[in-house]
Amino acid sequence: MIDLHTHSNASDGSLSPAELIALAAERGLGAIALTDHDTLAGLAEAKNAAEGRGIRFIGGVEIEIAWEPGECHLLGLGLGEPSEGLRLALEELAAGRHERNLRMLGLMKEAGMEASWEELASHAAGSVVGRPHFAALMVARKFARNTEQAFNRFLGKGRSMYLPKAGLEFTRAISLIKESGGVAVLAHPLSLYVSWGRLPGILSEWKELGLDGIEAWHPIARVASCQRLETLGRSLGYLVTAGSDFHGGARVERKLGITAGGKKIDESYLEGIPSH
Repeated sequence: MIDLHTHSNASDGSLSPAELIALAAERGLGAIALTDHDTLAGLAEAKNAAEGRGIRFIGGVEIEIAWEPGECHLLGLGLGEPSEGLRLALEELAAGRHERNLRMLGLMKEAGMEASWEELASHAAGSVVGRPHFAALMVARKFARNTEQAFNRFLGKGRSMYLPKAGLEFTRAISLIKESGGVAVLAHPLSLYVSWGRLPGILSEWKELGLDGIEAWHPIARVASCQRLETLGRSLGYLVTAGSDFHGGARVERKLGITAGGKKIDESYLEGIPSH
């Protein structure tokens, strides 16, 4: 088994990079990519841990892209030495994320749910603060019964405390990934929220703009949809990848090395991923 989409506590996962690699070894994975959201902070630790266990480590990142109406994320896979441009761009996103969090705290205060930054950050336990931690805070303070209600009433897209995340421009992100030695792969394409009728045209245009591949297999999608995405991707000349989008305890239903329908991710999906 392999896995080309995982997260550590350098972003919103629950395991440290070294703990993630230890779990990969325990599960018998031969290769793993760490693709934390908008950060490279966990890569060195994960790489060192993988070398000690004989696992092929693939440096990666998952970058937020400015897109409506859904979400657009690009996986940078097989990164070599990250360029200064990529590092600076990710710092921009981090600054935008922090500003968003502060604004969301302000919206909570206006709604009578005042809380400090320190209290919010305590729910992140050292990882990057995001909406799941706002939800945990709301549950702890009894502003919501559970996480689902917190998102449905306050934090979900279109709700009173939702603010869009800062994202990079699509072609800029692709350029930064490539100048860092990686390939640019569209993560979970169905999250774009575009129809099947429009998707082939969009993917054809993005191929011309430099997109290298699509993540056809992702656990939130149905198996039939993943098969359809794989067929479409290959027909357009894309690399096709598969991942678990593993987050550890933050999303316990996602299992390392496993994707939609309980499918084990095999090494055929490594084709075209650079080695450094």
